[in-house]
Amino acid sequence: MLPDPPLEDQGAASGGAGRPSRPDCALLSSRSKQLHGGASTVAHVTRINDAHRQSTYSLRLDWGPTGADALGPGCDVAVVIDVLSFTTTLTVAADRGVVVYPYQWRGESAETFAREHDAVLAVGRSHVRHGQISLSPASVRAAPAMSRLVLPSPNGSTIAARLAATSPEVLGVGLRNRQAAAEWLHRRGQADSTLRVAVIAAGERWPDGGLRPAVEDQWGAGALMKELVEHGWKNLSPEAHAAIGAFDTIIG
Repeated sequence: MLPDPPLEDQGAASGGAGRPSRPDCALLSSRSKQLHGGASTVAHVTRINDAHRQSTYSLRLDWGPTGADALGPGCDVAVVIDVLSFTTTLTVAADRGVVVYPYQWRGESAETFAREHDAVLAVGRSHVRHGQISLSPASVRAAPAMSRLVLPSPNGSTIAARLAATSPEVLGVGLRNRQAAAEWLHRRGQADSTLRVAVIAAGERWPDGGLRPAVEDQWGAGALMKELVEHGWKNLSPEAHAAIGAFDTIIG
């Protein structure tokens, strides 16, 4: 199992100095640790058909904040997939050994939080200036040396905060680190045969605030779960099988 984020950086994802250069598993929160702002963002999902929670399956998939609220409380590990671009940027930061604090989008206290943690605050792409860091993976790779990064985003980071309030562990996964994440989950599953995993594809938002499923997140989820199946994982929900099928289609 990968080491937890350092105790002094609760709620962070850490690349970890001296780790292999490949994209890491990006453990966003663990056990009693929660992402900053997580509890205040939780919405209670009630009167939902239990079949839609996929509770009879050990590997489940749903979409967006509402899917996170529905599946997160019933799982041992939650996985956030936001390929464009929160979880991809997260893996680039992990490559550099940077501790990342996911943060609720447009959180008014983000600047204060970053200052208190001696961290760089990423800005929105529409506001980025030369030399600043945004959600762009390229901006993180090109940035000067840093040790901590506060990374708000409207989809993946905000969903991670919601999941951290109800799920014991939260991972950030994209196409770059899917193999490392699958190996980590496989080891967890070998140690606990009852392990329940919720994969949340972030998607995007329409102008009215409604969910717009994003095909790259479906592919990212399918890629991760395909790796898990190849490791011997069974008992997937129909939604999980559909995502694997979508990924298989694009890779031929």
